[in-house]
Amino acid sequence: MKGFLKEFKEFALKGNMIDLAIGMIIGSAFTALVTKLVDSLIMPLLSLVTGKLDFENMFIPLAGQTTKVYSEAVEQGAVLAYGSFITAVINFLIMALVVFIFVKQMNKLKKTEPEAAPTEKECEYCKTMIPIGATRCPHCTSKLAGYAESV
Repeated sequence: MKGFLKEFKEFALKGNMIDLAIGMIIGSAFTALVTKLVDSLIMPLLSLVTGKLDFENMFIPLAGQTTKVYSEAVEQGAVLAYGSFITAVINFLIMALVVFIFVKQMNKLKKTEPEAAPTEKECEYCKTMIPIGATRCPHCTSKLAGYAESV
């Protein structure tokens, strides 16, 4: 049992696991924020643009309900709530947009390492790779550019 607890402790306290846990907590809080944004600001504005259309009360009664209010219809039987699905799609699109922008900005912040200066060049005669400063090819013994200055 001690070995199991030790392994679990090592697993749970790995850096990636802690990062994942923090990401999940922040993501959960951010999801609540986006949901409130959509429910409190975007959907009312969208409703205003679409002629006071109330997405909360957009449903198809499946049990013969006659009411036009979603909460009452749910109490009376099953409903197909496509209005809340539209709201969920808008939530998803906003979350996807935010994640896309975040990842794009993080990629800009990553420093790209400058390409290292080449240390080899190709012999123009035998096409083998030789040190960049070579004036004679060690494979085919051809004289390369810069040979006269080195002698």
